[in-house]
Amino acid sequence: MPKFLIQAMYTLEGTKGVMKEGGTGRRNAVEQAIKGMGGKLDAFYFAFGQTDVFLIADLPDAVSAAAVSLAVNSAGGAKTITVPLMSPEEMDAASKKSVQYRAPGR
Repeated sequence: MPKFLIQAMYTLEGTKGVMKEGGTGRRNAVEQAIKGMGGKLDAFYFAFGQTDVFLIADLPDAVSAAAVSLAVNSAGGAKTITVPLMSPEEMDAASKKSVQYRAPGR
């Protein structure tokens, strides 16, 4: 199952929600959303800085990852960035593919 890194930045309302229900409450809510899409939450960490939460999830496909992103962003408590992750073996396979590409100006 493909893995995705999801970064979340809380809005003011989202931050108030975390303060009200705690970190484990947010993790549980996210885990249920991921499970509802047929996926599995691998890791969930709060952080300091621009990003408030980093999580890694297994999801069936990019469409499911986009659906999670749309649901979270439209709820207004957080803004997310979703990044597909690749294993070293997948990168090996990508490096063996032939791509016809011309750089600008060449």
